[in-house]
Order: sequence, then C-alpha cells, then structure tokens
Amino acid sequence: MLSSLKAVNLLVMFLLELAVYAAVVLWGVAVGDAWPADVALGVGAPVVMMTAWALFGSPRARHPARGGGRVVLEVLWFGAGAAALAAAGRPWWAAFFAGVYLVNAALRRLWKQ
Repeated sequence: MLSSLKAVNLLVMFLLELAVYAAVVLWGVAVGDAWPADVALGVGAPVVMMTAWALFGSPRARHPARGGGRVVLEVLWFGAGAAALAAAGRPWWAAFFAGVYLVNAALRRLWKQ
C-alpha cells in the first residue's frame, strides 16, 4: 500500500512539473498586449523554464541541483508556477497549486523520494 502511495506521489510531482509549463504559458498569453507579444511570452517563457529544468532539475540534468540547492530550485520553480497563475488572474488556482506542491514536497521528504 505504501509503495503505491509513493508511486502516486512521484506521479503528482511529475504532473506539477508539467503544470508549471502550463501556468507560464497561461501567464504569457494573459499578460501579452496583442498578437505578437502574447505569443512571444506564451512560447518564450516556457522555453526558458524548460532550459532551467533541463540544466538543473531533471533526473538527467547536466548540473543537477542537490541538497539545499535542490530545495532552492524547487521553491523557485514551483513558486514561479504559482506566481504565474496568480499574475494571470487565477489566484485560487495559484493557491491550490502551491498547496498541492507543499503536500507533495513534505511527503517526498518524509518518504525520502
């Protein structure tokens, strides 16, 4: 039973990572004034986020963050997702997202994932 809960928690982590991309796209489209700006932000911001995750957060990262650096990376990464939702005019989604992340992070720490 516990092993399946741990697997679900890792799945939630992956879905949260994907949700950050969706939140940043939503933000880019919401704050862009017109056609070129919203597309540029909606595409450019996730590309920046993907690059950061590929370099430091991914299991196959070139320079994987560990220990305290990993904590800082995750707080900035998932905080950016929540901030993007809030800035896009979705404060309840931002609060829900942040809450799910905090529960997920606490369980990963408890279960040493």
